[in-house]
Amino acid sequence: MRSEVSHAAIPAQPRLATAGAPAAPAGDIGGAAGHVAPPTVIGAGEIEIDRGLIQRFGGRAPRYTSYPTADRFHDGFGPADYRRAIVERADRRGEPLGLYFHIPFCRRICYYCGCNKIGSRHQEASAQYLDALEVELRLVGDLLGSRQSISHLHFGGGTPTFMLDDELARLFGMIDRHFDRAADGEYSIEVDPRTVDRERLRVLRDIGFNRVSLGVQDFDEEVQRAVNRIQPYEQTRALMEAVREHGFRSMNVDLIYGLPKQRIEGFERTIERVVAAAPDRVALYQYAHLPQLFKPQRRIHEEDLPDADTRAALFARAVARFREAGYVYLGLDHFARHDDELAVAQREGRLHRNFQGYAAHDAGDLLAFGVSAIASVGDVYAQNEKGLPAYYARLEQGELPTARGIRLDADDRIRRDAIQAIMCDFRLDVRALERRHGVAEGYLDDALERLVPMDRAGAIRIEPGDVVQVLPRGRLLVRAVAAKFDRYLQQAPASGTYSKLA
Repeated sequence: MRSEVSHAAIPAQPRLATAGAPAAPAGDIGGAAGHVAPPTVIGAGEIEIDRGLIQRFGGRAPRYTSYPTADRFHDGFGPADYRRAIVERADRRGEPLGLYFHIPFCRRICYYCGCNKIGSRHQEASAQYLDALEVELRLVGDLLGSRQSISHLHFGGGTPTFMLDDELARLFGMIDRHFDRAADGEYSIEVDPRTVDRERLRVLRDIGFNRVSLGVQDFDEEVQRAVNRIQPYEQTRALMEAVREHGFRSMNVDLIYGLPKQRIEGFERTIERVVAAAPDRVALYQYAHLPQLFKPQRRIHEEDLPDADTRAALFARAVARFREAGYVYLGLDHFARHDDELAVAQREGRLHRNFQGYAAHDAGDLLAFGVSAIASVGDVYAQNEKGLPAYYARLEQGELPTARGIRLDADDRIRRDAIQAIMCDFRLDVRALERRHGVAEGYLDDALERLVPMDRAGAIRIEPGDVVQVLPRGRLLVRAVAAKFDRYLQQAPASGTYSKLA
């Protein structure tokens, strides 16, 4: 699971229409309100890059995988609070449910990484961890009281494929003792191509995974040496081909721009190779250099990092190429093929966002297992202990390993829905949202007032009836738009460090 500070967003960039066609006329209306299909659509995937707007409104903002964001969690929320939320979930058997497992181990640490990971060359580390996951699963299963159906499952890290095949199979068996997996469910795993070959990929499919996310970052050998991640193109391309051969439903590829030693020509070759492999989805992250937060990044020499103009060109050319190849811009740093279910969901106004990123449907509650994992159950967010010793100690005491969290109040819920609509649909009908939540008209006027400068600058349009439309020119600033609805940011500075908008 990627943290909110693990990637910066979009740098200052030259204005560029990337849809392969002129920008939509000013009179067109796009997006979707409240996850209801809009009457007319600009084209949800339209995007323009406007350096002036980004320079003016850029800065730092959350990625809004949740609201309130994780830095607002507090240690006054503990195991008893999460236990209560799980017990309440027991009475909501018919509502969607998913599971997340955080596997933190990596055999070699990539210098750029901002995820919660643990470097280890000792395979027995995963065996001990698996025993702990079994205890945590049993504690949660006992609180639920009866088996519930899960529609989605994700293994993140770290490197989930650090675990041996029989360990992953054992973990699936543990899951099946407490939950029923839906036949049409989505079961995904993050794969390091350096730890998986064609045969092992087939084993993963047989175990039960039907979606994979492959870490690529960059195929350029000089860049790979600079970030301590040697990953030959031929090896990765063979794995991409095997994903199709073994019948996986979907393949995602992660790329990073702004890495040390990265040059335009080399990154263009990487993009061409990725397009040729035709993944269903692509995540195009910007590297966030935060050595004060992530110790491995101290191995990266700042003089090796591309300057702002180069980063701008890297991003602009990648976006243009993906659009030419038929990928739709979902938002932030994510793209999907035009016929992928995420792209379809965005066009139909039912795209959602959660701790794993974008989803084609309301993912409902999420039970999370493992060190640092974050659960979302009802009106509660709960995060496990971040360090292994504390995580193990809690479980040895027969206690849920919850370290902190938060219970949402009525204001949190309405602002969460507002931010969700902005992030997923690029459109929010403010008055309709207020009516759905039963609050007085004008409740969100504070946010509308803060949006006026962006409206005047042409990044957004506040339409009659107070409908906020994020225009193609402003879509790289979508986090900045969403942040205007964030009560916590208005009341106090962030306790953590957010990634940059520009």
